[in-house]
Amino acid sequence: MLHKNFSGHIFETGTDEAGRGCLAGPVTAAAVILPANFEHPLLNDSKQLSEKIRESLKPVIEENAVCFAVTHLHPDEIDEINILNASMKGMQECILKLKQVPEFIIVDGNRSLNAKLGLKNTLGRQFSATEIELLKSIPNQSIIKGDSKFLSIAAASVLAKTYRDEFMNEIHKEFPMYNWKQNKGYPTKEHREAIKKYGTTKYHRMSFRLLPEQLELDFFEL
Repeated sequence: MLHKNFSGHIFETGTDEAGRGCLAGPVTAAAVILPANFEHPLLNDSKQLSEKIRESLKPVIEENAVCFAVTHLHPDEIDEINILNASMKGMQECILKLKQVPEFIIVDGNRSLNAKLGLKNTLGRQFSATEIELLKSIPNQSIIKGDSKFLSIAAASVLAKTYRDEFMNEIHKEFPMYNWKQNKGYPTKEHREAIKKYGTTKYHRMSFRLLPEQLELDFFEL
């Protein structure tokens, strides 16, 4: 059974991300504050749940949460700041978007949410000094496999996964040859074969190893 709370604070936020290992599409982060009495027999780490169960949990989490937020960080920003920083920045953005300022934050993984703040990137949201100070002021704890230990992190993992899947289903319509509706941008054999055959798109992460032997692109001067 998952734990309801780590810190003892009422407004404790769980946060997580989805899509870190993908070759295409955004990395998607979510943050959730659940009420103290929230429980659900099916809620768990989203990776342990079927797509059908995740989709059924999404409205339950959204309707019962004190508040929640979801953020996509897209490939151009991932390529600029790297995927680890993008994952953390996505969770930080979610915290700033919450309607209730958290009293404590629990983060899935082994990095503090405040590991890097105010990155000097040119793309995406730029944090103000006030926002950076707010993030610094909230105590947080990273928890390895937290999405299988705490309800709020599990809820965040479900929202991050379902929102990201929805995004991939939409861009599948634009580039159906990559079958993102099925593989969601992960490095499957089918996805890599499609990259080899059709090349890359604006949704691919060019800083990633897209093929076992990195694509070589020819550039021509006009």
